[in-house]
Amino acid sequence: MLALFAAPSFVIFFLFFGIPLSYFLVLSFWQVRLFRLTPDLTLDNYVGVFDNYLYPLGFTFAIAFLIAVLTVSLAFAVAYLIRFVAGRLGPPLLVLVLLTMFGGYLVKVYAWKTILGTNGIVNMGLLSLGLIDEPLPWLLYNPGAVVVTLMHFLLPLAVLPICGSLWSIADIERDAARDLGAGPWLVLRDVILPQCRSGLLVAFILVFLISAGDYVTPRMVGGTTSPMVGNFVESQFVMRLNAPQGSALAFSILTLALLGVGLVHFALKLVLRPR
Repeated sequence: MLALFAAPSFVIFFLFFGIPLSYFLVLSFWQVRLFRLTPDLTLDNYVGVFDNYLYPLGFTFAIAFLIAVLTVSLAFAVAYLIRFVAGRLGPPLLVLVLLTMFGGYLVKVYAWKTILGTNGIVNMGLLSLGLIDEPLPWLLYNPGAVVVTLMHFLLPLAVLPICGSLWSIADIERDAARDLGAGPWLVLRDVILPQCRSGLLVAFILVFLISAGDYVTPRMVGGTTSPMVGNFVESQFVMRLNAPQGSALAFSILTLALLGVGLVHFALKLVLRPR
């Protein structure tokens, strides 16, 4: 009976994920000759990835990791406030946080492009306060703008799983730890964080994978100083019409991202183990 209910999910996953991924995986071993696909079954595309795109790969995963760490840390603070500090206002605050998800991805990107631009709120505020004599052009089109924009977009996605983990922690456990003499830091380290590990991991995975694969934000607010791999994947498919190389680059990102997630999972399991 359980298999019968799960069958539609497996069919949808197979049709919309399994078949396309399998196709592009096979395509990553082909080549383009005279603008035509040739089923050569070669590893040249993967060799080309690490020969030509090693720096963008390193930059992408470094900035994605930074975004994930900062976003998850901020999301945990927000979720902790909602769960343990706000009291009855917790659920309305969570709804308010989730409402920000409905603003639209491109709307938020354009909003930050406007805010950080030479005529944006930040520069106009600094000029009006007399702190600068002319607008600061470096606020936009740099990795910092990419980090801020993606953090703003991904924060609600990170808050939700962490809140779910925190709400599963009974108040009596915190009270018992306090009665035994544990201070706020020990309660956080020994009681809350170990039980919140799954929520932290899910939040990290969401933020890290979306950041590593994004190409719109680096193009809109990152400029030429933010060579994210997603931009090169788009270029291979759209501009160069080299789908095999683009597929190999995409699967290289996916493989390295999964390895990174595995390392983070091991680190969280090691650091946040119950004491």
